[in-house]
Amino acid sequence: MPNFQHREEEISQIIVTAAQMREIEGRIFAAGMPVVALMEKVAGLIARRLKAMIPQEKSRVGVLVGPGHNGGDALVVARELYFQGYEVWIYNPFSKLKELTSQHLQYAQSLGIAYYQEIAQLPDCDVLVDGLFGFGLEKKLTDAIASAINQLNTWKQPIFSIDLPSGLHTDTGEVLGTAIRATHTFCLGLWKLAFLQDQALDYIGTSELIDFDIPLADVQAVLQDAPKITRITTAKAISNLPLPRPPVTHKYKEGHLLLICGSHRYAGGAILTALGARASGVGMLSIAVPEYLKPILVSHLPEALVIGCPETETGAIAKLELPEKTDLSSFDAIACGPGLTTDSTPIIQEVLNSERPLLLDADALNILAQMRTIPTLQKRQAPTVLTPHTGEFKRLFPDIPDANQDRVKAVRSAAMQSGAIVLLKGARTAIANDQGSVWLNPKSTPALARGGSGDVLTGLLGGLLAQAVKKQIAIEDMVATASWWHSQAGILAAEERTELGVDAFTLTQYLMKSLTML
Repeated sequence: MPNFQHREEEISQIIVTAAQMREIEGRIFAAGMPVVALMEKVAGLIARRLKAMIPQEKSRVGVLVGPGHNGGDALVVARELYFQGYEVWIYNPFSKLKELTSQHLQYAQSLGIAYYQEIAQLPDCDVLVDGLFGFGLEKKLTDAIASAINQLNTWKQPIFSIDLPSGLHTDTGEVLGTAIRATHTFCLGLWKLAFLQDQALDYIGTSELIDFDIPLADVQAVLQDAPKITRITTAKAISNLPLPRPPVTHKYKEGHLLLICGSHRYAGGAILTALGARASGVGMLSIAVPEYLKPILVSHLPEALVIGCPETETGAIAKLELPEKTDLSSFDAIACGPGLTTDSTPIIQEVLNSERPLLLDADALNILAQMRTIPTLQKRQAPTVLTPHTGEFKRLFPDIPDANQDRVKAVRSAAMQSGAIVLLKGARTAIANDQGSVWLNPKSTPALARGGSGDVLTGLLGGLLAQAVKKQIAIEDMVATASWWHSQAGILAAEERTELGVDAFTLTQYLMKSLTML
């Protein structure tokens, strides 16, 4: 791989906090890079992107300028667009600016670029460029600037934000009083945590990274002792897949998964989970279901070994009855939960006592919460993976503050508390292990907000876990890959069928298609 491609891939996986970004920039400046030179470089890259994105017929640009270096970036962008023939107006309501920003404003005015201090004075624009506040904002916006941002958000023009929409917290994505609702955001240098926090997504719009050649040595020097936060990329996810297979192999070398799922009430959950597992390519698939469901599962997955189990009066699995000479140690991984109902508590206790990698989802998580046995997971001799949505997460970890306020902090706390690998579902799925490392899925689609989508993920991930055991692939990496793959299938299905057309069964049909389309 050429060096520039290797750098692009490595940079795209890195996520930083505001404090880390500040330290990295400090190292660059201490090494001799002039602040003014870096500002010119960054703003020049943004101006070129804007020129490519703004049609020539929409040439009236309003530039929102803040008091710090983010405002300085915006002023250089304004100057460069002005030189390219755009009609540019500057809005800056601040009386006190950083020295460099003040100098750029003075030069812009000398060029004849119009400058306004009141939002009502700003002429009609085709496009707005937001450079009010960059990364590191901590205080809530109030008074005149908050009022101006609220007014700007009512306008219909596209807004391009520099580094981060003004008003967002860099790490949590919290709206600090109010914030610009950007159409598109240029993230500068390295991805900031806010871009991967669910609560920020309504404000960020689409986003892209502007790489201004931060030396990787400086990044590594700052991040080397910090718990790693990784942005899941397509290249990394694909590299974790158990492909290509060796020319000489057999089904048991490609992983044996046991699914435990389904009930009379939730027969569909078992089917969807099994179809997800089928798509994973797992070598052998065994499915334990209530006896009543056995013929239904056989009709959908004739290649699977379907195990009919005794039922409770409510139609749930009462007891695992595995084939002769088979026990839980016969499998490479176990996935349990979808459609199970909470009447199968003894089943969960049994699988918790096993020494095989275990994935718990849906009703298995609800039973786990009722049992209050989260701390005992650390005693398991094999990896445990928990895949809650926010409601299940709250039941499992009631002492962890609202996960929606800082999903990264919440999932990291949950993993360290339980000793499990925790996958917190959401628009930007977050995964953590008990070492404090975090993986974040940067892309998904609201089309996946459908009943059964999580069941498909459980099957897919279960099948990949069984293969990971055989191929000696890190469990965390395979969990990240499953999250990515599931999202990619949803994205492709939504592109072809709209966000209304991606039911869970349809999603299973796009799992393999999403790989072959890459």
